[in-house]
Amino acid sequence: MELLIPDWPAPAAIGALTTLRAGGYSPVPYDDGQGGGGLNLGAHVADDPLLVARNRALLRRVLPQEPAWLSQVHGVTVLDAAALPAEPEADACISTTPGAVCVMMTADCLPVLFCDRAGSVVGAAHAGWRGLAAGVLERTVAAMRERGAVDLLAWLGPAIGPDRFEVGGEVREAFVTRQAEADAAFRAYPGRPGKYLADIYQLARQRLAAVGVHDVSGGGLCTVADHRFYSYRRDRTTGRMASLIWLK
Repeated sequence: MELLIPDWPAPAAIGALTTLRAGGYSPVPYDDGQGGGGLNLGAHVADDPLLVARNRALLRRVLPQEPAWLSQVHGVTVLDAAALPAEPEADACISTTPGAVCVMMTADCLPVLFCDRAGSVVGAAHAGWRGLAAGVLERTVAAMRERGAVDLLAWLGPAIGPDRFEVGGEVREAFVTRQAEADAAFRAYPGRPGKYLADIYQLARQRLAAVGVHDVSGGGLCTVADHRFYSYRRDRTTGRMASLIWLK
């Protein structure tokens, strides 16, 4: 099992990681892209449920307890990872309970991990463009502050990069109407009228800065270009990675 450990100034009381494709049991098209088994963690993508369960069991070995799996719907609902029913619909979770694991699954959408500098609150958000435009990051920050977080840090995990994220004018409009500076995150797509290349990392940084979160790390990996990652935009039928965070 291959893991990506965030490079950010989180306190020692925080555990965090993102999974990659390799090291699991899933076959083509959920494999590792190199002839080996894939670590698909998504139970909703038509992979064999028994193999997904085996992949999740592999991940569980490096975690304090079973992650708080969600049914992600590109919304803005934020829940407490320590008090969830079975896979509720939500796109963010937070925790102040040691050992409770916040988790987001992605395959091009942006996973964002959060903690406070005191090491007392953690959070995770699933920021596809719809959730990002609707305010999922702001909702997560607000929920963490309600739990006492003051000085927040964020890490932007692997997502579709700015040279690959083709969108229509309606996506640009969804951001620019709410935040004029978002225009800088869109480039006209050469030769394709009405199409743009969007920088989801820049959009996330803008949204976080607007609510006072300026210590933001990560944001340099493209899931489409880098075949270590699952990518829906690249492969369509594919698996899901997980980004996780917890208090030790």
